[in-house]
Amino acid sequence: MKDIYVTWEDYHKKIEQLAKKVHDDNLKFNQIICIAKGGLRVGDIFSRLFNVPLAILSVESYHGDSDDIKNQQGQFTFSRDLAKTTPNLGSHVLLVDDLADSGKTLIKSIKWLEHFYGFYFDEKIKTAVLWHKSTSKFKPDYSVDYLKDSPWIHMPFEKYETTNIKDYKFEK
Repeated sequence: MKDIYVTWEDYHKKIEQLAKKVHDDNLKFNQIICIAKGGLRVGDIFSRLFNVPLAILSVESYHGDSDDIKNQQGQFTFSRDLAKTTPNLGSHVLLVDDLADSGKTLIKSIKWLEHFYGFYFDEKIKTAVLWHKSTSKFKPDYSVDYLKDSPWIHMPFEKYETTNIKDYKFEK
């Protein structure tokens, strides 16, 4: 399958479609946790649409230049804690990210959350992603598109991974 190129408009429509699926399923949750960086935009919009607090879990696993990133998922690095504005997490959590590629990030993130915050949870953590690839070892509870051929997805913010602020010419 050919690579998929996503525009900002398409990206936001996918987030809205995912939100509708979660809403139509009548899922009750009182906390959104997004996996940064890919899930930041999804988490931000969900937090606004559903009016629930957002926490951010920073996870890094892809390293190298843009050509290497396609093929190399490396060692996982987690933030020391969640970034959140509430003193405690909600008891019914929805974990969001942009995609389930290998599934390793979601699997490891859930284990991390259960280890450090599991005492807050009344139920299993629910998950939602925009794209679910067939190569994923993790099946999210909600997704917009299942990608049987597991194409590489070019996100609209991808250009910022290969540029630097020094590359921009600003008017004075």
